[in-house]
Amino acid sequence: MKRKVSAVDARKRLGEILESVYYRGDEVVIERAGKPMAVFIPVSRYQEIEASRDRLVELIEKSQERNKDVPYEVIEREVAAAIREVRGLPLEDDYAAAE
Repeated sequence: MKRKVSAVDARKRLGEILESVYYRGDEVVIERAGKPMAVFIPVSRYQEIEASRDRLVELIEKSQERNKDVPYEVIEREVAAAIREVRGLPLEDDYAAAE
């Protein structure tokens, strides 16, 4: 269960919050003056996030290595074309053909 707790309440009920996170898998946002300041999440969820982040960094590094000799403008143009295609928008070549 996801819930929000004020910093004052979190300080008073830390043991209860830790148990709900550990045993029930709750996610608890700690707020101060209505502003989110921190989140308690189960360790297993944290480990999943860490693994996902590590995998993303690995993929980015591989992509950078694979494209190190490709000019930035080419990459930018290809990414923009892929975004247009996914969104179902006309490609740049379609604009030129229509004129």
